[in-house]
Amino acid sequence: MPSTVFFITPPFTQLNTPYPATAYLKGFLNTRSITSFQADLGIEVTLALFSKPGLLQLFDEINNGAKEISDNALRIIALQDDYVNTIDAVISFLQGKNPTLAHLICKRNFLPEASRFVQTDDLAWAFGNMGVQDKAKHLATMYLEDLSDLITECLDPHFGFSRYAERLGRSANIFDELYNALQKEYTFIDKILINILEDRMAKVQPALVAVSVPFPGNLYASFRCAQWIRKNYPAAKVAMGGGFPNTELRSLSDARVFEFFDFITLDDGEAPIENLVQYIQGQRLFEDLKRTFALVNGKVAYINNSSCTDYKQGQVGTPDYSDFLLDKYISAIEVVNPMHSLWSDGRWNKLTMAHGCYWGKCTFCDVSLDYIKLYEPVAAQLICNRIEEIVAQTGQTGFHFVDEAAPPALMREMALEIIRRKMVISWWTNIRFEKSFTRDLCLLLKASGCIAVSGGLEVASDRLLELIQKGITVAQVAKVNKHFTEAGIMVHAYLMYGFPTQTAQETIDSLEMVRQMFQASILQSAFWHLFAMTAHSPVGLNPEKFGVRKETEAKGTFANNDIIHLDPTGADHDTFTAGLKKSLLNYMHGACFDFPLQKWFEEKVPKTKIAPDYITVILNEDEYTTVKPTAKIIWLGKKPVVETVIKSKKGNQWEIASLTFQSRLETTNIKVDKAQGIWLAEMLQLLSVYNIKTYTHQEVKESYEAAGLEDFELFWDNKPVSSLYKFGLLTL
Repeated sequence: MPSTVFFITPPFTQLNTPYPATAYLKGFLNTRSITSFQADLGIEVTLALFSKPGLLQLFDEINNGAKEISDNALRIIALQDDYVNTIDAVISFLQGKNPTLAHLICKRNFLPEASRFVQTDDLAWAFGNMGVQDKAKHLATMYLEDLSDLITECLDPHFGFSRYAERLGRSANIFDELYNALQKEYTFIDKILINILEDRMAKVQPALVAVSVPFPGNLYASFRCAQWIRKNYPAAKVAMGGGFPNTELRSLSDARVFEFFDFITLDDGEAPIENLVQYIQGQRLFEDLKRTFALVNGKVAYINNSSCTDYKQGQVGTPDYSDFLLDKYISAIEVVNPMHSLWSDGRWNKLTMAHGCYWGKCTFCDVSLDYIKLYEPVAAQLICNRIEEIVAQTGQTGFHFVDEAAPPALMREMALEIIRRKMVISWWTNIRFEKSFTRDLCLLLKASGCIAVSGGLEVASDRLLELIQKGITVAQVAKVNKHFTEAGIMVHAYLMYGFPTQTAQETIDSLEMVRQMFQASILQSAFWHLFAMTAHSPVGLNPEKFGVRKETEAKGTFANNDIIHLDPTGADHDTFTAGLKKSLLNYMHGACFDFPLQKWFEEKVPKTKIAPDYITVILNEDEYTTVKPTAKIIWLGKKPVVETVIKSKKGNQWEIASLTFQSRLETTNIKVDKAQGIWLAEMLQLLSVYNIKTYTHQEVKESYEAAGLEDFELFWDNKPVSSLYKFGLLTL
């Protein structure tokens, strides 16, 4: 059906869920009565390729070539019938439509196996008791990776499930290499892509094709799509937007880019896309465009109508996931990392709690750009309205909130609203490990459906965390992680090495901190990243403040973001890469905690200076927290059963209150003075999360004293009342 705008996400991002950028913009255009259609060409190309007809075509193409190939490729070709005959069943299994196939896959004699399966010799160690379904998903993923290796070697060196031609896009400060690649004949993957695009364009007949390019791995395919559209649909306009141009193309000056695209927009897409549509329809002038590159008299020009303001988050509508092939996405488990498995296994609806970052100070981050700098939260009620709309549309109740760092206060309000509406969802997000995440807040988040959080521990060194301006300490991270873990929420840490002036000693000490956190079971997942200097971060803007200098000052005419830098005082960080990753893999599976750190590295490294019980000591410290009078007291639990019990001692008898509390997992009973027990039972009803009015700690105290009872703190802050947090009595 013809639409005004055709949104495209080119190959490849994720196989398990659509990248959300076009869904956000489609939802916005719905509020403006502008018709649109969207397609994730990544999953469509994948399904066309990894099918019986697709593999038959693939092997025919390879068999007709005269290229000398490796023994691994020869093995796969020799087993081509086995691949062709099993591929449809495997894809169906990974789509969740054929779960019983897992038993057959795990027998290890159903799927053909090539070099990728060398990594799967010890599945019991890798997966523990995760179950036959996850093991089968991992084996099926390796099977697809074997085929991917074959394609890369024999047909298309740029192929990758989520990083297609990424090398051509990453740090491409000049356009020459990518431009030359686009002058060549179509690759095998290009042909599949263009066939699908041709079919889609014929049906949609758009006035504007908007191509979302979130990552370098989408860049080559985006240009291939634009190239074909410009040739075959010259009346249609083609625009690029997304994460890649937002960070990489801010100083674009190469006019050849506009042989493919008519427009390139930056940052939030709502106002720019609306203005483009109105310009194409003759309702706006060219100079009215918003944050848009275009070609003017043969030169690249940047048009930004400053009188046109961006939309507030309450005005942008609910993301619209219609048009996507939601039942055809593939759940894969490529690596045995709990959080990475969560990312790639199952379909997650994407939403945002807040635009930008409420912290916005980290010196390695692009804090100078609007997508970080401009912080605007969304009201909790509106977030929950959007959740309900998306669940009704997609039938999926899993949500990934894609915030830079979700604000704790907003997470609290959203969690309360989810519980009040009795919504049943599971969700996860990215956070800062800040002290606001108390024991009780983590319990509340868990009750609302939070299953995991990820956050930046970064270098796990207090000196460097201060240099990064992260606003946290290692001790604070340990305590927060304990709160999340004890609430039953998985914790993933982003780890960094190679920050300016970081020494070998600090790298080893950071590893020791990480080792101790895993050993203490307060960290379940992590990943090491090598620091990269970017043009829009404080480090990139003022490297001299951080003891480093840029290797070159010259800007390219195409992509400009990653900066090569020289660090005269820091260590040779590349020598740590293999050891950091290998040790982490073991720690994530509870292994080798007593292995000397030096043994992980081929090069000589210093011994750690961190005490072996550093984290344990921190975790064993009593946490004394002063409750503010304005703190909210919330009761998530059920109404207790109250009975009057006669107690006697030395001939004296008196009445006490017996309160029995039930949770999903356990029962507890507390006995208190009768008057206190009656007041407590009544107070809990008032504190119920389902009541409109919320009570502060001060109001609870005043109620207690108004009932003629004495020593509120003695009663409230000590057992047995203080232990009721396990049943839902929370101070927030």
